[in-house]
Amino acid sequence: MKIAVLGAHGQLGRDLCQRLSCQLVPLTRAEIDLAHPNTIPSVLAALRPDIFINCAAYNLVDKAETEPEIAFAVNAWGPRVLAQACHAVGCKLVHFSTDYVFGLDSSRTTPLSEEDPPGPASVYGLSKLAGEYLVRAADPGHLVIRTCGLYGVWGSGGKGGNFVETMLRVAGQGKPLRVVHDQRCTPSSTADVASATTALIAMGVSGLVHVTNGGACTWYEFAAEIFRLSGMSADLTPITSAQFAAPARRPTFSVLSNASAVSAGLAPLRPWPEALADYLTERRKKIP
Repeated sequence: MKIAVLGAHGQLGRDLCQRLSCQLVPLTRAEIDLAHPNTIPSVLAALRPDIFINCAAYNLVDKAETEPEIAFAVNAWGPRVLAQACHAVGCKLVHFSTDYVFGLDSSRTTPLSEEDPPGPASVYGLSKLAGEYLVRAADPGHLVIRTCGLYGVWGSGGKGGNFVETMLRVAGQGKPLRVVHDQRCTPSSTADVASATTALIAMGVSGLVHVTNGGACTWYEFAAEIFRLSGMSADLTPITSAQFAAPARRPTFSVLSNASAVSAGLAPLRPWPEALADYLTERRKKIP
């Protein structure tokens, strides 16, 4: 089996490439730029993979508010062409989406299923939701995986980093941290999401599926656990979303239910604190 992975140098892409036992074709923006999709059909026609995994995305949530054209180009219009090209060559597309397709329902307190109506509260969330619809419209056999709050060891030391690295870096500089305590979700390890993705591919699952680690927390609780497990003292203060005043509105509750994936045969992913503890252990090996 031949599997192509776009975004192979990112956190999720690298973890996926490590776990795929196949003829692997790692791709970057140099080969396929979703913002300029005119070359996608010819690339797919030449590669003719059995599976194409798209880990590439525009994920600058706040910046998307002022440059929606770029967000939609990368998250919606590019994936539409990619999905159509995959269908044309008989290739299954695996495409990643986000919990940010929810957010308008501020009264929600129970995990969200794939059947719950989405309602993005930001341009970024809307662009990702549009991408979901366009991918699935191109071929119902494609697989769209919604996940949440990804972090992986390949982000430690990288340009983009992740929330864990940001917390450790700022605390290490002795700076105060003000983290929102009214947005509840499930931060998820790219290692666990990658393993789950390979399992879903092996099972032949299609459609829309939620995949996150277990449990839920606020971003403040996540930060507090990062420092507790790291044995690091930090000047950490909980604040509200209103106090943080980010340009883009975030969901107050975007915990995703994994019940459908489990019903399909996927083993439940471990609780987020366990995944975080392993991440920090692996990080210490990578960055002594």
